[in-house]
Amino acid sequence: MARHLPALARVFTLVLFLAPVLAGVLGTILPSLGLMPGGTQAPLGSLDTTPWRDLLGTPGLGASVGVSLRVGVLSTALSLGLALLIVAGARGTPVMAWSRRALAPLLAVPHVAVALGLAFLLAPSGWIARLLSPWATGWTLPPDVATAPDPWGLAAVLALVVKETPYLVLMLLAALPQVDADRAVRVARGLGHGPLAAWGRVVLPRVWPLIRLPVYAVLAYGLSVVDVALVLAPTTPPPLAVAVVGWLSDPEAAIRGQGAAGAVLQTLLVIAVMGVARGGEAVVARLARPWLSAGPGARDWERRLGVWGALAAALPVALLTAGAVLAMALWSIAGTWFWPAAWPSALSLETWTRHLGDVAWPLGTTVTVGLAATALAVVLAAGVLEAPRRPAADRARLAGGILYLPLLVPQVGFLYGVTVAATLAGLDGTWAAVTTGHLLFVLPYVFLTLAGPWRRLDPRWGRVAAGLGAGPGRVFWRVTLPLLLRPVLFAAAVGFAVSVAQYLPTLFLGAGVHPTLTTEAVALAAGGDRRIIGVHVFLQAALPLLGFALALAVPAWLHRDRRGMRAAEDGR
Repeated sequence: MARHLPALARVFTLVLFLAPVLAGVLGTILPSLGLMPGGTQAPLGSLDTTPWRDLLGTPGLGASVGVSLRVGVLSTALSLGLALLIVAGARGTPVMAWSRRALAPLLAVPHVAVALGLAFLLAPSGWIARLLSPWATGWTLPPDVATAPDPWGLAAVLALVVKETPYLVLMLLAALPQVDADRAVRVARGLGHGPLAAWGRVVLPRVWPLIRLPVYAVLAYGLSVVDVALVLAPTTPPPLAVAVVGWLSDPEAAIRGQGAAGAVLQTLLVIAVMGVARGGEAVVARLARPWLSAGPGARDWERRLGVWGALAAALPVALLTAGAVLAMALWSIAGTWFWPAAWPSALSLETWTRHLGDVAWPLGTTVTVGLAATALAVVLAAGVLEAPRRPAADRARLAGGILYLPLLVPQVGFLYGVTVAATLAGLDGTWAAVTTGHLLFVLPYVFLTLAGPWRRLDPRWGRVAAGLGAGPGRVFWRVTLPLLLRPVLFAAAVGFAVSVAQYLPTLFLGAGVHPTLTTEAVALAAGGDRRIIGVHVFLQAALPLLGFALALAVPAWLHRDRRGMRAAEDGR
């Protein structure tokens, strides 16, 4: 039985993902055609285009689509460019080592926490303006300028770039060993190519197919982001996804039908942009052929340019993330803080003591749902990754592609349908429904984080154990898992951080009964009380950071007397 458990885990995982996503998409399409479950809009078997007519007649719909396109495309392009510059330019330098160490804390901070922090940093009365006023700006009052949010959505773009750049760097670093990037660059350098040209000519064409899906996931998220948009995007009109969530939350069935049509439009928009991006890849590849086949032209300045470019890309991302969290943490303990003071007149724990009881319930939900979803994700990911050892790695690649599905389909495009299905099954508003909703997004990240180390594990360890009489289960528990303890715990920390950041799954499936720190922080953002928001943002950032700290500390303590185990965990 034990030898069949990985295969069963793989099948169960694929069904778990395909069923909710496909049912969710169907449950969104049907209401957009007038087939509202429990409603009276159209009899079964007939179609009604009224939701689509209402949607297309909505004032400002084109502008909403334009904002979504601007935010999604621009943030993805900038994030990808910065990630490539960091990885290519800093290769083999202290900047790369520093960037690796900074990845965990940068990834740990939820999107909405960064957005709320940036809203204070960039606001006309924010921390940056306070630090520069009045001595540098001459401002005695906050300027009357819309900066966060701004009419063009650039603040939302900045927040997404700050969050998605570390993620793409991590995906690149995980993909490079699969194409033997260091050896390829050494060969190209030996032929006279400069470091950046060598990386672009011999590594990027080979690594791009491995990071295409992560890049498309970033693109899909940017095009349909809701929580960051609620904080930093324009409101007149809002991005399409924000408008859709508002319509889907309306008690009137006709408005919900319009929202369902908007959710389908959002999905079609993402598909269309991905199609254009895929076609653009072919165009870029054709245009780049002369450069790819060009002879060597090494320049000494190219190495310095790469290092300084990588530092110029990585440092602002780290500083903005740290500044955003620090600003809100400071607000949580601030007394009076009047303009243009750069520092509060007094520090006090009054906000914490006064609101700690209010935070307890969302904090408990965040922790329990996060731990449950992460534990399930680690078990399922391990099952999927262990199955190819039996023999078929192609099935693992297929599984990895399917696990990307919830990241490639806009959340508003299928979560409403999942909510409808949960309501019909009597599960809407339950803790289990919220946990399952989080699992849909936690598992892909856990799988992606764990796949590289798992597949790089030398199979000879298992064969030696099997030769000594150990069965598959014993090999897994006594050999595979101890050797991969650090990657497993790091993947769990990533999964927990993803769960803490989830907004729409909690909003739709929780039905207001199971609030989390993220849903509460977004709700409080409209109120403008920075002290209370600061408490939620600090806890949002502290929980994932604690998870990453444990992921690093536990293996170091357990294997403190085993140098070989530490080397195996580090992949050496």
